[in-house]
Amino acid sequence: MPGPLENNYNNGIGAPASGPAIDEDGFMTFKNIKSYIQRCGAGVRYNATYVVKYFSVGWTWFGFDDAEVVKIKVAYAKQKKLLATGKLSIINKVGEGGYIPVYKGELPNEQEIAVKKLSKTSTQGFEEFENEVVLTAKLQHENLVRLLGFCTERNEQMLIYEYMPNKSLDFYLFDPSKSYILDWRRRIGIIEGITQGLLYLQEYSRMTIIHRDIKASNILLDEEMKPKILDFGMARTFMKHEHEANTDRIVGTYGYVPPEYVKKGVYSTKSDVYSFGVLLLQIISGKRNAYYYGLDESLNLLEYAYELWKEDKGMEFMDPSLDDNTLWSWKLIRCIQIALLCVQETAKDRPSMLEVSSMLKNESAALTIPKKPAFSRKTDEDQEEDKPILKQEICSDNNATISELVAR
Repeated sequence: MPGPLENNYNNGIGAPASGPAIDEDGFMTFKNIKSYIQRCGAGVRYNATYVVKYFSVGWTWFGFDDAEVVKIKVAYAKQKKLLATGKLSIINKVGEGGYIPVYKGELPNEQEIAVKKLSKTSTQGFEEFENEVVLTAKLQHENLVRLLGFCTERNEQMLIYEYMPNKSLDFYLFDPSKSYILDWRRRIGIIEGITQGLLYLQEYSRMTIIHRDIKASNILLDEEMKPKILDFGMARTFMKHEHEANTDRIVGTYGYVPPEYVKKGVYSTKSDVYSFGVLLLQIISGKRNAYYYGLDESLNLLEYAYELWKEDKGMEFMDPSLDDNTLWSWKLIRCIQIALLCVQETAKDRPSMLEVSSMLKNESAALTIPKKPAFSRKTDEDQEEDKPILKQEICSDNNATISELVAR
């Protein structure tokens, strides 16, 4: 049910609204949410504790949770003892979400949650905390981790997320004792899910969103091992007519950021395409991008993948824990070529996520032959840089995030 905004240009969380708040079906919007928080005694300071599932169109603000879901979301603000974690003791820490430690918690209704708790001394982290709240409040997709609520009361800054029981992708990918769990089918499903999440951010959300820290540890897995993208603290938004921006503060994780970002501070949707390409090669191979490979261990991960692909030895790049399945192995061989297109030196040579999605779905379509990948030390004398070449495929069917980029 819509509730009119008092000021169309002030439409964020905590913005004043007036008018009806509940329709005949029981849906609640801002005015009623605020009233409910007051009745629960949680305090009604703006920018304190608010439910965040909403969107606005013109002068109208829309809430779209039913009454019971809203009550669940604000219940934690009423009871400061909602967390069954010994008040967020270090024993219950389950991970590190970029700039904030992550704890496992529990709501009064026994729903498991993940809690990101910001350090009181981290100024930089608070900026990223605010950025994550503003962005994730507006994002709804099955391949993005869902934000349930947040709190900034009593010098506490917490983000409350749905809990992902199967941890992050890197937990399995780089551990030989667990990588077998990621069989062919699951890896293809994870690749497709991450693609759809990024496609939503770049093409189908209200604004174009650049994540800027796509990597294995920022991909969480639900109970069915479906992927969900996490951690929007470093993300930036573009209007649909904007294409790139510059920054003098390089953020991200070494090995996942493209050359134009490292050298010139330029970022765009193609920055996330590059990071996706690196991640795609890791999903296929189970290898980290911080090591060197090849006979004399002189090739980085991108160079190693490129050399094997050029020599039609793509199967040697596959994670050894995978069995020899002709159909699935062909799909991953094709994924190697798509990944190499994503990690091209020049941003304009990389496909968009829309094109990546099309390549993955249309398995009989011809793919462009990739040039040597970014950060390659070897020259590729066999390729004509300005001449596009098509190759027809035939088928029978790291790592904590860092604020300033440094080597690891």
